[in-house]
Amino acid sequence: MGTRADRNDWKAMMDAVQAFHDKHRFRETGGEEMTYRVALMAEELGEISACVTKGKPAGELAEEVADLLILVMGTAIARGFDLNQAFWDKMDRLMQRQSRMVDGRIRVSEFDGMD
Repeated sequence: MGTRADRNDWKAMMDAVQAFHDKHRFRETGGEEMTYRVALMAEELGEISACVTKGKPAGELAEEVADLLILVMGTAIARGFDLNQAFWDKMDRLMQRQSRMVDGRIRVSEFDGMD
């Protein structure tokens, strides 16, 4: 699916996810319902966690992360927002944040209400 050049193109990726939604008629069959999608994303996050905690190979982890990414992209399609724009808007805000060590690990947050 898609040419090699397309595989580095965000629009081609979104088009591929849209084609998947269309093929399986997600809009008409409940596949774009938000509560269901959140449950699927939680399930995929659990599979990612299992890969990490069980020390599975990077290839298995990559597959589970790709599943989650596809679900996130599909959620943007289902709700009709531009995920690419949302990503860059959020990155711009994140790059302005300060980091701090919390319990021995780096955190980047707004740290509202914290010293």
